[in-house]
Amino acid sequence: MRFLKLLLIFFIFLPLACTQYDYDVVIENGTVYDGTGSEGVATSIAIKNDRIVHIGEIDPELSIRKTIDATGMAVTPGFINMLSWANNSLITDGRSMSDIKQGVTLEIFGEGSSMGPLNPEAAERRKEINKERGIRESWTTLGEYLEFLEKRGVATNVASFVGAATVRRFVLGDENVVPDSAQLDEMRELVRIAMQEGAMGLGTSLIYTPGLFASTDELIELSKIVAQYDGLYISHIRSEGDRFEEAIQELITIASEANVRAEIHHLKAAGKENWDKLDNVIQMIEAARADSLHITTNMYTYPAAATSFTAIMPAWIQEGGQEAWIERLQDPELRARVVQEIVTPSDEFENFYLMAGTPDGIIPVGFENPELQHLTGKSLATISDERGTDPIETAIDLIIEDNSSVGVVYFLMSEENVRRQVALPWMSFGSDSGSIANEGDFLNQNPHPRAYGNFARLLGKYVRDEQVISLAEAIHKITGLPATNLKLKDRGLLKVGYFADIVIFDPETIQDHATFENPHQYATGVRDVFVNGTQVLKNGEHTNKMPGRFVRGPGYYIATAMP
Repeated sequence: MRFLKLLLIFFIFLPLACTQYDYDVVIENGTVYDGTGSEGVATSIAIKNDRIVHIGEIDPELSIRKTIDATGMAVTPGFINMLSWANNSLITDGRSMSDIKQGVTLEIFGEGSSMGPLNPEAAERRKEINKERGIRESWTTLGEYLEFLEKRGVATNVASFVGAATVRRFVLGDENVVPDSAQLDEMRELVRIAMQEGAMGLGTSLIYTPGLFASTDELIELSKIVAQYDGLYISHIRSEGDRFEEAIQELITIASEANVRAEIHHLKAAGKENWDKLDNVIQMIEAARADSLHITTNMYTYPAAATSFTAIMPAWIQEGGQEAWIERLQDPELRARVVQEIVTPSDEFENFYLMAGTPDGIIPVGFENPELQHLTGKSLATISDERGTDPIETAIDLIIEDNSSVGVVYFLMSEENVRRQVALPWMSFGSDSGSIANEGDFLNQNPHPRAYGNFARLLGKYVRDEQVISLAEAIHKITGLPATNLKLKDRGLLKVGYFADIVIFDPETIQDHATFENPHQYATGVRDVFVNGTQVLKNGEHTNKMPGRFVRGPGYYIATAMP
């Protein structure tokens, strides 16, 4: 009898299980912004599998698995984070919580350094790190790392530039040396392999060792390989302060000499005495663009930067890597020399200590030593007062005691300049942060609030509240514009045939809540997020689905088309 009941249930539900729906999901009644910069249109979007298959009126005769009512909502392409440091945080937690809750569906890594290629020594270190995390898999190339993330499971799509510093370290180590012709050829080949694997281009970060040791000519030679694969040269330029204009000119020179498209990471004029340089920098970029060079920029939406104490140190003390740097700081003679160089104005290195103007504007936020974590969020001025030591001496002590460079927030920029940059037509956006959760070990650090609020702050503060730019333009700057700059295939727009990376949010309520004092607060206002046709955020809550993929750059398709 029980068997007959089960058989009956089977035949009742069999037609439902076998139904071939015309559409998996239809989003209706929303205002659709396609990512091109056009104003929103009231229409519907249909999804089948991982693609957008129809935009417009829905035939009532067609079958639909699920309908989503987006009344009062903006429906847009998924947001692209042009500068993400989620390359490590996604290994720990693939949900990408702080970014998914803002509508980010693609994380772009590789500001100067990348997760590959790794030389044998670095590959062995990575294996050990992974083992400590309970991870059996490892990698040596950048492409293998991105494939690892996809297989492990991530909520967002992932992509990366190959880091010029990583390539340099592979061949030359952390020393300040000039590559000979054979070494430069090896570096070129590493870049070529990464481009063929799907890297977006070459990323540099020219205020940090060993990247700052690279000459302009070296970067031009590597960028020529990138140009062969239609990639992008993207750079944290050599100075954002005293030599801001010279650093912009270096990027323009690289773009011109290598015939490569180029982008400036987190454009900013750092230090009050440099704020007025933004006018000339904008003119330089506009002139280069008028001269047929493809120059674009990205930014984060805050007046404070975040990096580490490396940004107050001269290059020579950091040569050879972190262990050698910290050992040198314990030498009284070398330490005294460092202190003197930090307080002396010079264009020899990017000195965030002087740019901040006062130690009150320097806030350590990332300690590894548990005994120092109670200092998180206090200013360097406060910590030095509590310890009764000079602020620079205090910073050096903290580096030694933490055995790390220590994460630090620096207040350097003008809010007026931030607003001006938001309005630039060639500006896109990146958080310059990991994508993290307000739980577990993540709470041991006080990140820059941009980790939780960068994109919501754009759409709430600068679009809705201050009306710096229109909603349609802002959406273009975080979807279609960066997708075009990266030469993405079938992503960045709401268009039939494109991947269904879609965000549904309320323009009237979207809001960032993270502060420097209390950064672990999620943004609100994003209701639903789809990644490759799978719903990852539903009514503001994570579904724990992990449909993210390795998004490859144009070089991959060029390479696979070669005979």
